[in-house]
Amino acid sequence: MKRAFLLLAATAALSACATAPPKAPSADPGRAALVGAASMDSQRDIVLAVANPIDPPAMHAGSSLLGYAPSKFYGAGQRAAATLEALKRSYGMREVTGWPIKALELYCVVLKPPPGMSREALLNALAGDNRVQLAQPLHDYSVYTSGPPAPQDNDPYTTLQRGFIETDAALAHRFSEGDGVRVAIVDTGVDAAHPDLQGRIHDMHNMVDGNAATFNRDGHGTEVAGVIAADGDNHRGIVGMAPKATLSIYKACWYPAAAQAGARCNTFTLAKALAAIIDTDARIVNLSLGGPADPLLDKLLVHILEDGRIVVAAMPPDGSVDGFPVDAPGVIAVRVSDVAAALPGVVSAPGNDILTTQPGGGYDFTSGSSMAAPHVSGIAALLLSLSPRLDAHAIHQLLLRSSKVSDGMLQVNAASAVEALRGKQQATR
Repeated sequence: MKRAFLLLAATAALSACATAPPKAPSADPGRAALVGAASMDSQRDIVLAVANPIDPPAMHAGSSLLGYAPSKFYGAGQRAAATLEALKRSYGMREVTGWPIKALELYCVVLKPPPGMSREALLNALAGDNRVQLAQPLHDYSVYTSGPPAPQDNDPYTTLQRGFIETDAALAHRFSEGDGVRVAIVDTGVDAAHPDLQGRIHDMHNMVDGNAATFNRDGHGTEVAGVIAADGDNHRGIVGMAPKATLSIYKACWYPAAAQAGARCNTFTLAKALAAIIDTDARIVNLSLGGPADPLLDKLLVHILEDGRIVVAAMPPDGSVDGFPVDAPGVIAVRVSDVAAALPGVVSAPGNDILTTQPGGGYDFTSGSSMAAPHVSGIAALLLSLSPRLDAHAIHQLLLRSSKVSDGMLQVNAASAVEALRGKQQATR
């Protein structure tokens, strides 16, 4: 079965019409782009932040939906630079890389403890230093997938898309396809050359190593992107939950050299991605990944949520809600709908045997909460396209109230969510 899919997909890829390519992945300015995240040691390195105050940006014509007015890039101000140098001298730490977080008025660095000093001892010492705004371990994170195992009825594999069918997405597309909604995907990179993602990707950024090469081997992000926004009505492959939405890709995860190893991320790469999203008008953030609680990442999530954005996160395989990002209030946590009973407020969505896009123009099945979360992000895009002022709480409640039983399981339903929103809109007119 898998071989047939790949052969069919290869044929489709060869016959694909040429379209305007998305913008090339961009290398961030500053020292951070020069250091590969894969070389960092999550068992020993720390993340430290010092105050880096900036003047408030002037508002001007062209501000985004969320009121953001882009400003010039800034790095470490004189005060931050002096503080960091003094701290490094005081404690004998060695800097790996540094980057500014404008939204929090902080400058962050990844540091190595001095030889002979444990990370715990260094963090304890820094906790009592009033020059330090934040000091914490560099944490590791991973993606949640187990790997490969209607209006769009001209897309040949639509009938094999379990999630698309079970959520009645084709019915929802009569009223909304996600037009005008930007979804930020924080994940591995995405194969932008995939025929079913042509025209759907607005911009791409590499937070891992600054390499501007294409992401044509990054499987996990390509899978997530296909579930959310694979092109519809193009006579090839599949169709996404919100096929008219556009995607912003933030590569914060990478594949270790070990064979069959899953993608991993860390505090450094995720913080850079979340900080960059704050400077955009993306309304939805998909996080099909997770790991331990993290003070810096939590600060950034709070800022993103307070901006009125919707953050959708995959539940860990063990069902825990104690780590990043599912432990942040306001985040929409998503589990696979055919596992044990969910906790109150957790959204259920299809996540097993999900057919989606693969690098190299192919298609295959994959499973995990990493695939459940983008189904919810796609439905959120359908709703925002109809009602752009919806906030995370309203969408969360709408998803829960409109969930339906499908094949014996209660899970989100795109058609009933759209119908409920349209009914509410008509009742208020």
